[in-house]
Amino acid sequence: MLKHITIRPATGTWVIRAGGAVLGESSRALELTEGDMPFVVYFPREDIATAFLEPSAYRTQNPWLGEAAHYTIVSKSRSYENAVWSYETPKEDGADLAGYLAFHVQDGIAVEQI
Repeated sequence: MLKHITIRPATGTWVIRAGGAVLGESSRALELTEGDMPFVVYFPREDIATAFLEPSAYRTQNPWLGEAAHYTIVSKSRSYENAVWSYETPKEDGADLAGYLAFHVQDGIAVEQI
């Protein structure tokens, strides 16, 4: 059986922007590939300005990674509801993601390699 989840170091330096402001930059990001879906970049929590994140009651489940806690990005101009997620206590396949945050790319939120 093929492994459904692949986690590896992301190449280079990555930045997360929300509403034009840089929320974080990291050369220690991880890249997660799940099945045939596009990869997702996960940032170490300590590389993100978490003062702009508010915990949400929203939760999602992933059969390979476990329960994801979600956060809302709050800025002066706009809030991005549930735009950030984290596997606080991931299952074995996602153990490397503990302490990392991922961002839902959408209008106003960009994850880019620099």
